[in-house]
Amino acid sequence: MNYPQEHIKPYGTEGEKSRQVEQMFNNIAPAYDRLNHILSFGMDRYWRWRAISCLKREAPASILDVATGTGDFALLAYRKLKPASLIGIDISEGMLEVGQKKVIEKGWGKNIFLKKEDCTALSFDGNTFEAITVAFGIRNFEDLNKGLSEMYRVLDKGGKLVILEFATPDKFPMNILFKIYSTVFMPFIGRILSKDAHAYSYLPETIAVFPKGNAMKAILLNTGFKRTNVYALTGGICMLYVATK
Repeated sequence: MNYPQEHIKPYGTEGEKSRQVEQMFNNIAPAYDRLNHILSFGMDRYWRWRAISCLKREAPASILDVATGTGDFALLAYRKLKPASLIGIDISEGMLEVGQKKVIEKGWGKNIFLKKEDCTALSFDGNTFEAITVAFGIRNFEDLNKGLSEMYRVLDKGGKLVILEFATPDKFPMNILFKIYSTVFMPFIGRILSKDAHAYSYLPETIAVFPKGNAMKAILLNTGFKRTNVYALTGGICMLYVATK
């Protein structure tokens, strides 16, 4: 099954989506962290904390952070959970370079390993990780079903998949406010700070059509996950999904 966001590309219809997404994030990598904090009004820190809290009881010894970007989620997960190993993967070398600098600055180079990898064709053996996390990257997958299937494969039995993703709120007035924010404010600020006119127009487009709530829960269950919980954060602007293999 195909999903609408899979057909939305940052730079036009020609070429693979994954290649365009890689180029986009390479372009915006230097400004990405600053933009995240500004565009979310600092709420992105709280959302990451909520997601990591879902793994506190299990205290996973091995974590895979998919679409790790500049490593913010990976760094916070390591600080809060202290796993024996944490691997962050991303298709953008530019984002990984920024993340690697942070890892070195923290002195966690022996515990956090960042590498370039395609989430739809993971190189890891099955049942490898006790937890997998994806923060604000899953809607960029070129093939959502394949990406979820790969994460299911490498997740250990009983392990948890934790996903954070933006969503369009359903209830008034948040739905109206978010529409104005995502179609006017986000592209305007993104264009000024990132110097990429396409990136912050592409992102709201994918948010608007990405499966959310019960629709995303059904997709996770169809992938094979047993228990899946859905939490709407900040009026439904951000969705938190917790699924168990």
